[in-house]
Amino acid sequence: MKILHINTERTWRGGEQQTLYLLQGLTARKVDCHLVCQPDSPMAARALEAGLAVFPIPMRGEADLLAAYQLRKLINKFHYNIVHSHTSHAHTLAFGASAGSRIQRLVTRRVDFSIFRHSFLKLSGIKYLHMADYYIAISRKIKAVLVSDGVPEERIFVVYSGVDPERFAGISYDHLISEFNLNGDERIVINVAHLAGHKGQQFLIKAIPRVLSKLPHTRFFIVGGGELIDELAGLASFLGLQQELVFTGFRQDVGAFYQMADLFVMSSIQEGLGTAVIDALALGKPVVATSAGGLGEIIRNGETGRLVKAADPVALADGIIEMLTQTDRAHRMAAKGQIEVGEHFSIDAMITENIKVYHEILSEKS
Repeated sequence: MKILHINTERTWRGGEQQTLYLLQGLTARKVDCHLVCQPDSPMAARALEAGLAVFPIPMRGEADLLAAYQLRKLINKFHYNIVHSHTSHAHTLAFGASAGSRIQRLVTRRVDFSIFRHSFLKLSGIKYLHMADYYIAISRKIKAVLVSDGVPEERIFVVYSGVDPERFAGISYDHLISEFNLNGDERIVINVAHLAGHKGQQFLIKAIPRVLSKLPHTRFFIVGGGELIDELAGLASFLGLQQELVFTGFRQDVGAFYQMADLFVMSSIQEGLGTAVIDALALGKPVVATSAGGLGEIIRNGETGRLVKAADPVALADGIIEMLTQTDRAHRMAAKGQIEVGEHFSIDAMITENIKVYHEILSEKS
């Protein structure tokens, strides 16, 4: 079994981490696989550092004919059984590169947006119905969206993303105490996510004044960068959140923020699954999350965390207040969530399920 993986991203986010975890796990299990990614990207650097077989190919969009030609040369040379695309642009390039061959085309879908969200005349239906043989959805919610958009259910597998529970274990946050002038009386609430509309940070910011009216000694940290930084910072300034909310920007020491947190909040209005939530639970941190997308497949409300209505600052604030005031209950939920992570959201489980998908695809082909 030979697998060609394609990831076209130039930046490093959750999908790239999952791609790296998968390739490392497959290689450890003696599955023959290669990676095509952007030259000089974090994906290329980290994959090469991990000793993986990497082909850096410039991919300038999904209609890049030169990139498709180079991919086709690899397919002809190595006779892969499956081409596994990890991004939307990879999906299209893989089809162009493999047209007329017998290779099976598999696409991992990580977002719960409709495939017609930005589609001109619904042309993306052609892409999703005819330019891939199978899909891996990282949550049942994503599978449901694909099915509602017309993709046959039997062509979609569900494989949850996996996290390394030891990824942030034992990390010190002492340097953050001095950097942000923290004192022992403050409760720390963090959000770790890209600053984009679907992550819903605007609703978290609007919830903060209500939380502070009940719990004035609370500090909020939004950890991450993104295109909405100026808009969100303007909203925070308008609400008078000068000291109570910190935008950290992109940080290499994100694990220190997790360790420092009394509570993790995910405010998304759309979310494929939510590995940042899984990372928090892996450390035994209490979580408040919205009921958007696949988050309800991680958090069982009142058992492993608190789920609230999406796009509702009042509901979000009340959930935060509840978890910060009922600390014993919050930590009992977190402890149950930590067990759930080990059972259902481990890297090992994710790799095992991907391999099962590969075997099923090839057995159906034969």
